[in-house]
Amino acid sequence: MGILNVTPDSFADGGAPLTPDAAIARAIHMARAGADLIDIGGESTRPGAEPVSAEEEWRRLAPVLEGLRNRLDVPVSIDTSKADVAARAIDLGAAIVNDVSALARDPAMAGLVARRNVPVVLMHMRGEPRDMNERASYADPVAEVAAELGARIQSAEAAGISRDRIIVDPGLGFAKRAEHSLSVLAGLPRLASLGCPILVGSSRKSFLTAALGPRPPADRVWGTAAAVTAAVLLGAHIVRVHDVAEMVQVVRVADAIARGTAG
Repeated sequence: MGILNVTPDSFADGGAPLTPDAAIARAIHMARAGADLIDIGGESTRPGAEPVSAEEEWRRLAPVLEGLRNRLDVPVSIDTSKADVAARAIDLGAAIVNDVSALARDPAMAGLVARRNVPVVLMHMRGEPRDMNERASYADPVAEVAAELGARIQSAEAAGISRDRIIVDPGLGFAKRAEHSLSVLAGLPRLASLGCPILVGSSRKSFLTAALGPRPPADRVWGTAAAVTAAVLLGAHIVRVHDVAEMVQVVRVADAIARGTAG
């Protein structure tokens, strides 16, 4: 899953916003580089980020989604927690909803996903991006993440979303200190008990600096490669990354190792 942020304050892109034309070109480039999905977001979810209105989020997203219609041969995922934004994105061809709040932020989101019958990513997070770091307290990070994701799955199913449409994301870096994220990544096989495909987003995240030492996000590609390899070997079905061409090689080799085959 290639990441396309169309925000003015993305942590990984140095806060440099993309013009719609540049964003469209980047999406096409990522697909050609081997991305199987393109995840497009118009609201930053970095720690401390303040929410934006649905109108502003859609203003950022609309020209990109419109410009990509019939120009990609891979599905588009819309990274939003707002039902109105998700509905408009689906109308413009988005095939997946990626909700960092796991359908908890907008009461209308679960019903929308159920009615439109699209897959949904439920990510683990406590609180909101602006205050999530204050909630990073765990006795057993893996068990607690699994239990809390399990509760969100049950809520989604109660709203009419079939389990075969649900993907779970343990939310590395979201309401988790570095040691929590590393523990959850190492414990990924325990999330298999949830019975859903697993998406892992480790790309360029700050928890990597616990091992790498201080360095800016753009200089965490090799650390990302190690985390992506671990995720694949430990059972991830989807990895969400910024550096698509590099991580395609990483994933293909890790997947071959996991399968014990060269083909």
